[in-house]
Amino acid sequence: MNAELPKIALAERLAERIAAVEAAGLTAAMRARCEETAIDVIGLCLAARNEAYVRSTLEACDDGGPCTAIGHSRTLGGAGAALVNGTAAHGEDFDDTFEGGPVHAGAVIVPAVLAAAERYGSSGADALAGVAVGIEIMCRMGLVAPKMVHKAGFHPTAVFGAMGAAAAVARTLRLNMKQTVDAFGVAGSMASGIIEYLAEGASTKRMHAGWAAQSGYRAALMARAGFEGPRTVFEGSHGFFHGFANTTRGDFEALAGDFGARWIAEALAFKLYPCGTMTHPYIDCARRLGVKLKANDVVEMVCDVGEGTVHRLWEPLAAKQKPANGYAGKFSTPYCIAAGFVRGNVGLSDFTDDAVKDVAVLALAGKVRFRIDPDNPYPNNFTGHIRATLRDGSVVEERQPHMRGGAHEPLSRADIEQKFMLNARHGGYDGTGAKVALTIAAGVFAGKIDLSGLRG
Repeated sequence: MNAELPKIALAERLAERIAAVEAAGLTAAMRARCEETAIDVIGLCLAARNEAYVRSTLEACDDGGPCTAIGHSRTLGGAGAALVNGTAAHGEDFDDTFEGGPVHAGAVIVPAVLAAAERYGSSGADALAGVAVGIEIMCRMGLVAPKMVHKAGFHPTAVFGAMGAAAAVARTLRLNMKQTVDAFGVAGSMASGIIEYLAEGASTKRMHAGWAAQSGYRAALMARAGFEGPRTVFEGSHGFFHGFANTTRGDFEALAGDFGARWIAEALAFKLYPCGTMTHPYIDCARRLGVKLKANDVVEMVCDVGEGTVHRLWEPLAAKQKPANGYAGKFSTPYCIAAGFVRGNVGLSDFTDDAVKDVAVLALAGKVRFRIDPDNPYPNNFTGHIRATLRDGSVVEERQPHMRGGAHEPLSRADIEQKFMLNARHGGYDGTGAKVALTIAAGVFAGKIDLSGLRG
């Protein structure tokens, strides 16, 4: 047991501030990020609605209820809807990210909040406040012990997501402070998600956001019904960070210090490519090189990288140079670089099982290597660098100083809506249907949550 328990635990400090969050008090920038995140997430659900892993998840749900599985005619209970929509939103790895984490908050928080609001008739204002709270919690958790959760073998989106979703649903349903603390405590025992999917491109990462959304949803409901959880769930000697980051000495003030007074999630980034976030600046570099060079002239491409990205996106190098399947390609920087160079862009169609067998792309991927740059700013900033050596001995370099779509070069609302339309079309919607869906998504917080128009 803990030798000395705090008089006021971290969860209690957070619960007090969560209860004070109102939609009307959000900054304009934070409100915009929440609205844009909802648009992006709903579009991603539509894009993935016909994928086998989404249909498997939907089929595995044995509950019925009033909640919408986005893009499907069948309705579910709240937990089932959170699971299916979260899985769909994260499944193509095209969802938002927070560069300081990294975590993918929207795919967890938006499905959890929409399920709770639709099931219990919450207002759009409460749902908006819930989304803001949940996203902020997830982003801030990534700052407590940077890189250590990944190093311990867990997926931060999955484990932070359960906690963020519990807070989000607690705020959406206006749980009291004691109930919110209990929701955190319960969610701590529900959090899960290992990163062994990297070995062979298995689909388990796809469900991590959905499972986290469902876990936070259930934790909040259990707490509302009186189920108690440990108030020292975050900082305790057997608490969350001890379990998932192997430490109890994190920067807990980064989580609670000015929560509610400053919104770090205002800098949330939206993806331009449907693959691992840290590959994006390298894809930008590769696309520029592809305009200037021919693949056959390249002898070697060496990338300067952050040490914290190597075990997920670069090693084992031989496997990353030849991904086992389309999903594995999303977490292979060599493949993503080669695809961007050869094809001129990287989109959803570049991560099918057939696409990753392209002989020309694999030939170039086999020439891509890395070296660790001790001065690389990851995870605070995602950068890219490629040094290409050519057959004539000359060297051509490209650098990308930041992730496009993030704080340094954000997407506009029009960009996000265009992405939505492309995703909806990818999911089988015609132009008219996509526009109707966009109107619903763009106004989702305008009144009582009603997603019935997104069923199909």
